Amino acid sequence: RRPAQVVMITECAMADNLAVRNPDVAFVKPCNLCPHMKRISLGKIRRSLETMTHEVTVPDDLIAPARRAVERMLAVRP
Repeated sequence: RRPAQVVMITECAMADNLAVRNPDVAFVKPCNLCPHMKRISLGKIRRSLETMTHEVTVPDDLIAPARRAVERMLAVRP
């Protein structure tokens, strides 16, 4: 069952993309433009993976809840 309305608290473009792909869902989108997300590019991601730099660490007490949140996001099907 799909919700009739969804609140999106995320970067503007991501919410817009989801709204286009799901026209039957009403999205409440308080647009939060993240200046840091706009600085990420495929080239920078590639360079980071090649040089193994800019590692992100997550405190032990947040690993399980963070993993659950990511798994739930990935499980969403349009």
